[in-house]
Amino acid sequence: MKFGMDTAAHGSASMIRSMWESRAEKPSQTEATMKLENRRDLPVYDLSLVRGVWETRAMKQKVRQRKEQERLSQSALQRVNQQWQYRIACRKMKSSEMVELQHYLERTSLREVTIEPYMQPTEGQATGDCGLDVEEKRFIFELTGDQWKEVPATLFDMTYLREWHINATMILKIPGFIAMFQELSVLDIPKNCIDELPAEIGKLTQLRELNASYNKLSSLPPELGDCENLERLELTSNVNLAEMPFELSNLKKLVHLDLAENKFHGVPICVLRMSSLQWLDMSNNGLKELPDDMDRLEELTTLFIHKNKLTYLPMSMANITTLSMIVVTGDDLISLPAKLSSDPAIKFIRLFENTVGQETQQEGAGGERKHADDKEFLHTYIDSLEGRDTAPSHTTKVSLSCLL
Repeated sequence: MKFGMDTAAHGSASMIRSMWESRAEKPSQTEATMKLENRRDLPVYDLSLVRGVWETRAMKQKVRQRKEQERLSQSALQRVNQQWQYRIACRKMKSSEMVELQHYLERTSLREVTIEPYMQPTEGQATGDCGLDVEEKRFIFELTGDQWKEVPATLFDMTYLREWHINATMILKIPGFIAMFQELSVLDIPKNCIDELPAEIGKLTQLRELNASYNKLSSLPPELGDCENLERLELTSNVNLAEMPFELSNLKKLVHLDLAENKFHGVPICVLRMSSLQWLDMSNNGLKELPDDMDRLEELTTLFIHKNKLTYLPMSMANITTLSMIVVTGDDLISLPAKLSSDPAIKFIRLFENTVGQETQQEGAGGERKHADDKEFLHTYIDSLEGRDTAPSHTTKVSLSCLL
C-alpha cells in the first residue's frame, strides 16, 4: 500500500516537472522565433552598391558646382563687383592721386589724340590760364602738322630757345645741331616718327624735361646720361624699346620716369640707381618679375606695374617707406608682402582683365560716349540692387567698362 502511494506521488511529481519544463521552453522558443522574424525584417545591402550611390551623388554635386562657377564667370555680377570695389578704393584717394590714376590707367593710344602744344603757366597765373606774353613766347618753339618731314633749318639761328615742342609731325630725326641750344630745358617731341635720338643730346646740360613718347625708338644714346639735371623722362609706347644704357644711372635728379607700353622684360639696372626717383610707370610691358633689390628706390612713392605677367612681388618692396600707391594686375598675382595690402598709408590697387568690356575699347571715335553710357548703366544697376531683398542669382552678359 505504501509502495503504491509512493509510486503515485513520484508519478505526480514527474508530471508536474514535465509540465513546468514544457512551459519554460515555450518563452525561449517564442523569443527565438521573434528574433528570427526580426532578423528576416532587416534589409541587407551590398557595400559596393552603397558606395556606388554615394559616388554618383558626389559626382552630381561636383557637376553642379562646376556649372555654378561657369555661370558666375560669365555673369556680369562679378565684373560689377570689381568695378565697384575700384570706385570704393578711388573715393579714398586725394584729388591729385585720382587725376594721376585716371590718366595712366585709362591710357589710350595718343596716336589717335590731338596733343595740344605745351604751354607752361607763368608765376601768378592760374593753372588753366595758358596765356604767355610776347617775351616768354620768344623762347618757345612749337611745330605741329604732318606736312613737316624734318626740322626747319631756320631753327639753327635760334639757339637762345629754352623749349622745343614738336608734336604730331612726320619728322624722323632730331638734328645734331641741337647741341647748340645750351639754354634748352624742355624737349617735348611726342607723337612723331623719330626712330633715334642724337648723341649730341648729351650736351644739353640744362635739360629738365624730355618727352619722346609715341615715337619709334628702339634704343637710347648712352650720352643721355650726361644730362645730369634731367628731372622728367617720358618714353611711353615706343614699341621696340626694350633696354636702357647703364650710363643713365647718372640721372640722380630724375624724379619722374614713364616706360609704359614698351617691351621691357625686366626693370633696367640703371633705373634702380636713380636715387631720386619718385614716380615710375612700367605698365604694359613684358615684366614677369621685379628685382629683389627694388628697395634701392628709397624715395619711390608711386609705382604702376599693371598689364604685366607678375605672379609675385618681392618682399623688399615692404622696405620702401615712402611708397604710397601701387597698381598691379591681380589675375596672376599669388604672393605679395602683407604690408602692401594691410598698411592704410599705401593705396594698393589690383586690376583684373575685363574681357566683358574689351569690345568697347575698340570703338574708336564713339568710345567716349560708350564709356559714359556704361557708367550710367553701372550707377543704375547698383541703385536697383538697393531696393531688392536679395541680389539676383544670375544676369545676362553685358558690355561693361567703367572709368575710374
